[in-house]
Order: sequence, then structure tokens, then C-alpha cells
Amino acid sequence: GVCRIALLLLLLVIWCAAQQEDQRKGCVCGYPGIPGDPGHNGSPGRDGRDGLRGEKGDTGAHGQKGDKGDLGTVGPAGLKGKRGENGERGPPGKLGPQGVQGPMGLKGNKGELGLPGPQGIKGDFGPTGPQGQKGETGLQGDRGIQGPLGSPGRPGPKGDIGVPGHKGSIGYRGERGNRGEKGDKGEKGDAAVTSNSAFSVGLTAQTKLPAANAPIRFDRIIYNQQNHYDPQTGRFTCSVAGTYYFTYHITVYSRNVKVVLMKNGAKIIHTMDNYQSSEDQAAGGTVLHLEMGDKVWLQVAGGELFNGLFADEDDDTTFSGFLIFAD
Repeated sequence: GVCRIALLLLLLVIWCAAQQEDQRKGCVCGYPGIPGDPGHNGSPGRDGRDGLRGEKGDTGAHGQKGDKGDLGTVGPAGLKGKRGENGERGPPGKLGPQGVQGPMGLKGNKGELGLPGPQGIKGDFGPTGPQGQKGETGLQGDRGIQGPLGSPGRPGPKGDIGVPGHKGSIGYRGERGNRGEKGDKGEKGDAAVTSNSAFSVGLTAQTKLPAANAPIRFDRIIYNQQNHYDPQTGRFTCSVAGTYYFTYHITVYSRNVKVVLMKNGAKIIHTMDNYQSSEDQAAGGTVLHLEMGDKVWLQVAGGELFNGLFADEDDDTTFSGFLIFAD
């Protein structure tokens, strides 16, 4: 609709222009009329479509290279540059000619007194003249300069032995010396004395169920070569100071068992077993250090209800001990 209106207005303008042209041709002396009011702005037309892209033109020929231009005028001098770093020191110059000898210097101060000269040869005695009078004693002269060190004298006699000094501190350990040569085989020595101490004992049918709070007298001797265990008292007495191991194995029957390993009356270890129905087994052991005269034994603790240590032909209750190493 807008396009149509614009087209009609354009045709109207063209027609009016044609009428005015005809009027000008027909009228010779008429004055121009009053200009009419400007018409309303027409609506803008639609944008035209983009035209088709043209084909790429042919590459133009290269022009000839022009002549080299004239040299330009010399430009103004630039600003003064910064001062450069100091260069390395050059090699020393050649030795110059010897200068003129200067005037003689002033006389120096008097030097120090020199060392005394060697002693001169003793002169001959002069002729004996008449004995003159004894002169007066002169003033004592200044002490002379110390003479050179004399040659060492002969060694004196050996002095008496001095008082022994204090024991010095232990010195640093010296370096290991070279291995010495193998010595001759020595004579056969006496056999070393070895300290031995051991025992192993057990109960019998007569000593089973022992009394409480007293050493158990194991009367079955399995080993007691050194006689350090006394079957009459049930005690082991230390005859070789050292470290010992003691152990015991108990067959429990008919009653409970509570035993204590004793050392000199002190309780060391406890072992307890509650009897059920059939035979039970209980055991204990420890390591002790003993001095000579110390005594060790095993005893029942807790009364007659805890002395069920049993032994017969088929069951054993034993107590053993031996020296591990002597002091």
C-alpha cells in the first residue's frame, strides 16, 4: 500500500511539472505564480537488493623499478652520548730514561752500638819498669753487654729419684699396630676349675601331700652330685655365687594346690591349681641371682586344703635347679 501511494505521488509531481512547462511555452509575458506549499515527505522506499559480485579482474602488470633517489642532506648532529665505562688497565709502559742524580741527603743519626768484636791476641809482656805507686780505685764501670751463649757443659751426675707424680689422664687410643709374629707354643697348663651346682629331686608316696607353711622335703634324689640340696631340710644352699634357674612340676590330686618358691624366707613366685576330678598338672619356674649361703626351697601356702602335691609309682612331683653362670 505504501509503495502504491509513493508511486502515485511521484506521477503527480511529474504531471504538475509537465503542466507548468506547457504554460511557460504558451504564455510569453506572465509572471511566475506564488510557489505552492511543499508536499509531504514520502515514505522511504525499500532497500534495494545487493547486486551480484563481479568477477575478479586480471592482475595488472608490474611497473618498472624506479631510479635510485638522490642522497639526502646531512641531518643535524645528535645529542652527546653517555660516558662509557672505564676500560681495562693497559700494560705497563717501557722503562723511561734515568733521571738526574738528586742532591746528597742530610747526614743520618748515629747508629746503635755494635756488638763487641772478638777478643784480640794477648800481647807480649813489656819491659819491667820501676814499680809505681798504687793508683786510686776507679769508679765502677757500666754493666757490659751480655756475651754470646757458651757451649753446653758436661752432663752432671744422676740425681735422686723424685717423688712419684700424679697419675695422668688416659691418653688417646693409639693406632692399631702390625700383627706380631706367632709365638712359640706354651706349656700345657693346669685344667681350669669349673664351678658346678645342680640338683633334681622328687616326692615319694611317703612325702606326698606335704605339710603347709614349711619347706617341702623332697626325698627322692634324681641328681645331687654336689650335695648342695639337703633332703633332711628340703632346702638348696648356694655354694657358688651366680645366676640360677629353678623349676618345679606338680601332679595335683584330691586337693587344691598352692605353692610358693622361697628365697631366704621371701616369697618369689606363686603357683595355684584348683582340683576338679582327675589328675591335674601345675608348673612354675624362674631365674634368680644367689650369693654364697642363700637358701631356696618350695613350700605349701594357704593351709591343708592346698597341699594336693601327689606322687606314686605312675605320677611324679619334682623340684630342680642349676647354675647358669657363676659370678
